[in-house]
Amino acid sequence: MNLSLSKLYLIVYNSLQALGWAIALFKILTSVISTHSISEAYASAGQLISLLQILAFLEVIHGALGIVPSGVLFPFMQWGGRTHFVFIVRNIVEVQDLSSVFITFLAWSMSEVIRYPHYALNIIGICPSWINYLRYTAFIVLYPIGLAPGEMWLMYQALPFVKKKSLYANLFSALPFNYYDFLWVVLVCYPFLWLKLYLHLLKQRKSKLGKHREIKKKN
Repeated sequence: MNLSLSKLYLIVYNSLQALGWAIALFKILTSVISTHSISEAYASAGQLISLLQILAFLEVIHGALGIVPSGVLFPFMQWGGRTHFVFIVRNIVEVQDLSSVFITFLAWSMSEVIRYPHYALNIIGICPSWINYLRYTAFIVLYPIGLAPGEMWLMYQALPFVKKKSLYANLFSALPFNYYDFLWVVLVCYPFLWLKLYLHLLKQRKSKLGKHREIKKKN
């Protein structure tokens, strides 16, 4: 099998992300089992998830360079939303043990241990049909769970601490509004931005699984 350098790079990148998210999921689940609590999600896997999420900006670059067909908009929307969430949790200790962090991290981890192996195996050309099905089906449940009781609820819970700490005051000092106001705007806009991404994924699901069924019929 002759693979270009870009494909070899993508195999390595996606495999490493898959391994990282598998470790994160393992850490979250073992912490729940050992402590009988969901409040240790950030303590057990927060640093690793933060690193994996920051590195995921490479996926925006991949789309910009054209080495993957995803484009720039949707990878950037997902990366921006998740990274913003991570920065909130990292900077506000008081929210790190909340159930919304556990729900978000669990939903992300479960999504990514499917998504990244799917990408890597597709490049090699040996992706099993069940992984393909999971890739374009699991998000239907996992994405809304990660959104409402996870990301949005955490941002709402963080608002009093953002105001009390004057979080990112220096960053917003030259603007006519502060980060607290910005976070309220994000909360209002978030469902609409998320819906755009979700509808895109549903459209993608119809296309990908439809093609897969056509190939199976021909065979």
